[in-house]
Amino acid sequence: MNQWLPVSPCDTGCVTDQRPALPSSAAAGRVVRMLGALAAPGQDRASRVLNALGIRLHANTKLLSAAPGTLVVANHVSWLDLIALNAVEPLVPLAKREVAAWPVIGGMARRGGAVFIDRGNLRALPGTVAELAAVLRSGRSVLVFPEGTTWCGRRTGRFHTAAFQAALDAGALVRPVSVRYTQAGQPSTVAAYLGSDSLLSSLARVAHARDLAVRVTAHPVVRADNRRELARAAWTSVSELARV
Repeated sequence: MNQWLPVSPCDTGCVTDQRPALPSSAAAGRVVRMLGALAAPGQDRASRVLNALGIRLHANTKLLSAAPGTLVVANHVSWLDLIALNAVEPLVPLAKREVAAWPVIGGMARRGGAVFIDRGNLRALPGTVAELAAVLRSGRSVLVFPEGTTWCGRRTGRFHTAAFQAALDAGALVRPVSVRYTQAGQPSTVAAYLGSDSLLSSLARVAHARDLAVRVTAHPVVRADNRRELARAAWTSVSELARV
């Protein structure tokens, strides 16, 4: 299996709700408010979506970029990750091609100037790396989920190396970022989007969740002379917090 088709051992059996679910009427109200937040103009759309869904955002920084044109790499739990990270700072995401057609996330990714990748086409990979490097050189910061798929949040998958080559080619800094979800302060997998789950069923589960929060933690910049060492250093920063 090639590096752009990774598989996570996590599936919907990993997903648990730590709190009694909200009534369906309250969950439906959240979804309606979310749609209104998406339709409203302004640069704080991501923050409004989180608020509409009743999700509290905690971040240890107001800016994920360490400098203009930073490669921001994060663990991947949910479709909510992109929204949470963009609520801290708008970033250019790298996303699989299918995301462009998704409701909610697809529009946000396109508006953010996303670079879309066909994960099944390895021949296109060098071109994608070159495109990412060009974005970084332009001074825009790029968001990548190097695991290549979602995990439940209690564990993390290894970081694949291709995007780190773009940072080396562009002379860009690499900032690892951890994304963690909690309910009433306790680790929670309710937001995880895994396996055979559908986006609509995941959205319904999130809309029903009580006391859901997402914590975004930016770690110190990592440095190395090659992409494997960069990936390993970034993974170490992110996975240590996930184990906590």
